[in-house]
Amino acid sequence: MFELTNKNIIITGAGSGIGEALAKIIAKQGATVYLLDYDLKSISMVAEVINQSGGFAKFYECDVSDDERVREVMKDISKSGAIDVLINNAGIAHIGNIEHTSVSDMDRLYKINVKGIFNCSKSVISYMKKSGNGGLILNMASIASSVGISDRFAYSMSKGAVKTMTFSIAKDYLNESIRCNCISPARIHTPFVDGFIEKNYPDNQTEMFDKLAKSQPIGRMGKPNEVAALVVYLCSDEANFITGTDFPIDGGFIKLNG
Repeated sequence: MFELTNKNIIITGAGSGIGEALAKIIAKQGATVYLLDYDLKSISMVAEVINQSGGFAKFYECDVSDDERVREVMKDISKSGAIDVLINNAGIAHIGNIEHTSVSDMDRLYKINVKGIFNCSKSVISYMKKSGNGGLILNMASIASSVGISDRFAYSMSKGAVKTMTFSIAKDYLNESIRCNCISPARIHTPFVDGFIEKNYPDNQTEMFDKLAKSQPIGRMGKPNEVAALVVYLCSDEANFITGTDFPIDGGFIKLNG
């Protein structure tokens, strides 16, 4: 079960964190992975690890907010065969309520978290339609798209858009056999979290880490590999009956807090 052999899977933001974990585990399940990231050094290192481990990965330097570059990359990938899955993982964060969110902050979050998914999804849908085999678009949303979280105004805005884009695409392409789902993680322990704590709480890093971990009712942060395991299932043929659905992976955050 959950084999991904012979599937061509695109992963954006695959140079670190959750995206890196997705790339390695999906490749291990037999898929050919096409890795996109604006950080050429990081993405090339991830691809090298996969290829040296017996998998197949190809990488592209790509800013997902750049429509022209996205179309170039998708066209090149399409030459290798049908695009079976697009995983829109690339995203950025922002801390602050509406008073501490500038116009430039809003534009930056929109460009990557919203427009990036628009660019990539629009481009691959045309290839999925041409193939006649349908496909899957899997978006990375957040618990912030379902519940209010302090000081996450712009981030919540963008992830709310991700969730509703997911539902809209799923509805519009039912007859094309193109499915669309999203995942809503709570706090996942990635290098981003460590960097955030180090930058903002240099004098009490351990205490702050524990506080952030315990904000999940289960008492800890999630692990990138746990998110990747859910993604593997959703990319597999066993999940072909699922579309238009958001999957929280949140340690009970949405339903059990308070």
